Amino acid sequence: MKKGFTLIELMIVIAIIGILAAIAIPQFSVYRTRSYNSSANADLKNACTAQEAYFVNESTYTGTIGNLTGSPYGLYISDKVDFSQCDGDATSYTMKAYHTSGDITYSVKGPGGSITY
Repeated sequence: MKKGFTLIELMIVIAIIGILAAIAIPQFSVYRTRSYNSSANADLKNACTAQEAYFVNESTYTGTIGNLTGSPYGLYISDKVDFSQCDGDATSYTMKAYHTSGDITYSVKGPGGSITY
């Protein structure tokens, strides 16, 4: 007697794999987008902290995100996260950030403001 799989058994296995892939691939895309959005949100929170550190040294908030990056203010922006707005004056700041592969733009008005989208 020969051992092996019949054609129908192989076709059933392939159909099951196809059904599982049809369920998993769209969910994977949703999880990736969510992680991109989280990256922009985290960078905006870090930018708020950097704005406050800048204010302690300069007695004003900056309108240039480049003034906050690197040392001494500690803002390191994730890959593909863009700040579409960074305004600052002597009493407040406004910033917006998004990830180029995400679908949410986050914004904050400080000091002490909460991040919205």
